Amino acid sequence: MQETRLRDHICLLAKSMFDRGLTGGSTGNISARTEDGGLLVSPTGTSFGRLDPERLSRFDARGVLVSGDQPTKEMPLHSAFYDTRSTAGAVVHLHACHSVALSMTPDVDADNFLPPLTPYAIMKLGRVKLLPFFMPGDQAMGDAVRGLAGKRSAVMLANHGPVVAGKDVEAACNAIEELEDTARLAMMMRGINTRMLSDADVQALVTKFDVEWDD
Repeated sequence: MQETRLRDHICLLAKSMFDRGLTGGSTGNISARTEDGGLLVSPTGTSFGRLDPERLSRFDARGVLVSGDQPTKEMPLHSAFYDTRSTAGAVVHLHACHSVALSMTPDVDADNFLPPLTPYAIMKLGRVKLLPFFMPGDQAMGDAVRGLAGKRSAVMLANHGPVVAGKDVEAACNAIEELEDTARLAMMMRGINTRMLSDADVQALVTKFDVEWDD
C-alpha cells in the first residue's frame, strides 16, 4: 500500500477501535510495514482517537527513526514480532477490558488463553499465549515474544493487554478485535455450563483453514 494511504489507514482503524472502546485514553499502539521495508508506528503518549498521519514515527529498513514523533515505548514488543515472524506486516496492542479481565482469572490456560467458543478466534489467531506481567516498556516483553520463535501470531500480556501480528494492518486489527470479542464471551459465560467446540471441531477448523496450531 502506498505510504500516504497506509498512514491514513492506520489512523482510521485506530480511531475506529478507540471510538468503540477497545482501548482508551493514550493506551495502545500500532505499527505497519511500509513498501520499502521500514515501519510506521504510533508515537508515544498518543490517543488512538486522535492520531495524526503526518506525525507517525517513521523508521527506515535499518530500524533508524527518520521522521515523525518519538515512537511508543513498546517498540521492543513490536520489533520482536517483526524479527521472528516473516509474515508480519503489522502489529497492534490494545488495553482491551475483557481480555485483560480474563487474563486475571486463576484458571486460564496460559498456553491456550482463549477457550474454544467460536470458530473465528481459532481461524484468525490460532493459539494465544498468555505471558506473565511485565512493566510497560520492559525489554523483557520483547524477549518473551522472541522466546516463542515466531510460533504465535498473538499473545496476551497478563494484567495489561493483547498483542497481535497480522499480514497487514487490517488483518491485525480484525484479529485483535476477535480476541477481545472471544474474551468478552468467555467472561459472560463464566459460571454457566457452556457448550464449547469439541477437540474434533477445533482440529477440523485447523485443517480446513490451515491454521497455525503448534503444541
